[in-house]
Amino acid sequence: MPAPRVLVLRAPGTNCDEETAEAFRLAGAAAERLHVNRLLENPALLDGFQALCVPGGFSYGDDISAGRVLGNQIRLALSEPLRKFRDDGKLVLGVCNGFQVLVKTGLLDIEDSAGPLATLTWNDHGRYEARWVHLNATPGECVFLRGVERLELPIAHAEGKIAVRDDAALDALTSQGRVVLRYSVADGGEAKGFPANPNGATANAAGLTDSTGRVLGLMPHPERYLFATQHPQWTRKKAAGGYDPQGDGDGLALFRNAVSYFG
Repeated sequence: MPAPRVLVLRAPGTNCDEETAEAFRLAGAAAERLHVNRLLENPALLDGFQALCVPGGFSYGDDISAGRVLGNQIRLALSEPLRKFRDDGKLVLGVCNGFQVLVKTGLLDIEDSAGPLATLTWNDHGRYEARWVHLNATPGECVFLRGVERLELPIAHAEGKIAVRDDAALDALTSQGRVVLRYSVADGGEAKGFPANPNGATANAAGLTDSTGRVLGLMPHPERYLFATQHPQWTRKKAAGGYDPQGDGDGLALFRNAVSYFG
């Protein structure tokens, strides 16, 4: 069976597209980086791909707010083609800035008649935050997280706090299995604020999926932890035992799951 084709969408300011494309290639996909202007000119290009990823970075310099400009471009000019893409059984992944873009496009379907159930806003401390975090996964129907229970990944964002509209909205997202990643402490226990929860996200939420499980948005960066030696403490972990420096980083599992979905 031919390798699934993945479109990695880039825009001015995107800076994780190379790493993300390489992650999909390592997982067995054929990944192609494409500037958003090419897709705006010819939305039919989507027909040649089985998965779409909006990677991290600072699209359009995060002018107005993070992901707003690219999100508006997609919502206004590509909404219908991308909804068809999703509804045809294909996959969509948004990482960090890409997650911010997905929230603003409506592709995650986290809206009701009263408006968005959740959004992404400034970290509680009001600063850019870069650190490694622990995560608990409850995959449910989420294709990208199948078989994943816990992860350790880096984050790097200023507007990464998942803020939920109200308690009823949180209950809806939770009961529908839409909150698939939560910040935790190292042993998997509940995060009790900063730094385990690096941004103050409601209910420690770090990633959301749509109702089909084929669209995932997350703030941590899986493409930055593909190899064991990318962990900042890999030498200590090796010395302590039980850590294979020749092994995979936790993030590679998400990309392998995406590829195996088409197998």
